[in-house]
Amino acid sequence: MVRPLDAWSNGCPPGLTISTDDIQRDLDRRKPGTSRHVTQRQESDHVEILSGVFEGQTTGTPIALLIRNEDARSRDYGNLVDTFRPGHADYTYWQKYGIRDHRGGGRASARETAVRVAAAAIARKWLREKYGVVIHGYLSQLGPLELAFKDWEAVGQNPFFSADPDVVAKLESFMDELRKAGDSVGARITTVAEHVPVGWGAPVYGKLDADLAAAMMSINAVKAVEIGSGFASVVQRGSEHSDELTPEGFVTNHAGGILGGISTGQDIVVTIGIKPTSSIRIPRRSIDKQGKPVTVETNGRHDPCVGIRATPIAEAMMALVLMIMRWYIGLKMPT
Repeated sequence: MVRPLDAWSNGCPPGLTISTDDIQRDLDRRKPGTSRHVTQRQESDHVEILSGVFEGQTTGTPIALLIRNEDARSRDYGNLVDTFRPGHADYTYWQKYGIRDHRGGGRASARETAVRVAAAAIARKWLREKYGVVIHGYLSQLGPLELAFKDWEAVGQNPFFSADPDVVAKLESFMDELRKAGDSVGARITTVAEHVPVGWGAPVYGKLDADLAAAMMSINAVKAVEIGSGFASVVQRGSEHSDELTPEGFVTNHAGGILGGISTGQDIVVTIGIKPTSSIRIPRRSIDKQGKPVTVETNGRHDPCVGIRATPIAEAMMALVLMIMRWYIGLKMPT
């Protein structure tokens, strides 16, 4: 069965030159089956533009995109008809709606994030062309392994989105052992937006950091969001954390480029924490729909670490929030 994924990009200004190639590049970075360290589900994630673009330019009307599922295997979920996977949304969906589609995770599946990346590709291009905003992301921690930042160029040259090329072999060995064990692990992703103008966001309602936090938390499996120094701010002194100002600009960026909910003109830095994949081969205790104890062992094709493919998704949510910010700042739309 082919079930399409639809993305509606509403509010996109007219006159932006866009093609499927612009969108496909980001989708190819996120799609499954790109290495042995992620799910082996084979999806081309080929995107089709259905509306909102005419003769290669946006018209200002809603943009509809279509991505077809090509490699769904519902039979892999046959043993979950009456049971709930620990750590997954199965239980809460059932309690809230009284019905759930057990053939995958539905909106709780990482598959849902493909449409976010597709819609955000349009936002990224507009932000780059109109304001020079550039959005990067990289894997900053895989399980217990903390990764140093060395070079943006390295990020696109390995399957982990690591900015340190020297650690890739170690990451591969770690993931090979994890996969053999049938277990999973979490990750940390750092996203940076460069050249964001000062003044984006608003006090109290429409805070840039609040909107970014909400957007990042809406990504499947995200359990933590940090802006700037984040939780490290707890142990910092005010004399260290407060970003001093000089005639040449800010000395540091512990605030992550946002003060009072408004951009400072510095790099905006957001880090997210992603939980371990809930679908694992190791037997786990759970209950069935009647509340009786059962043991759940999930087979099929799953990412041992969903965080490995999450960098383009975090970048996408950063782009979408920054695009929306134009409504708050009250700037005239560039023509």
